[in-house]
Amino acid sequence: MAIILRLDRVMADRKMSLKELAEQVGIANVNLSKIKTGKVSAIRFSTLEAICKALNCQPGDLLEYAPEEEKNV
Repeated sequence: MAIILRLDRVMADRKMSLKELAEQVGIANVNLSKIKTGKVSAIRFSTLEAICKALNCQPGDLLEYAPEEEKNV
């Protein structure tokens, strides 16, 4: 996937645990863990907004675009 989630890095910079962030954002630990590990295919803007508010960051701090190499057929 060309989009990389950097939630783990931002959480570490802010010294915030998964449990603490989940409580502030209002979502289950398991769902936040899936976001943190990149095992999601979509994220709601309302969830992204709540995460950014709790971590005092911008969406660009959490998301990174890394283009995949094109395959020659």
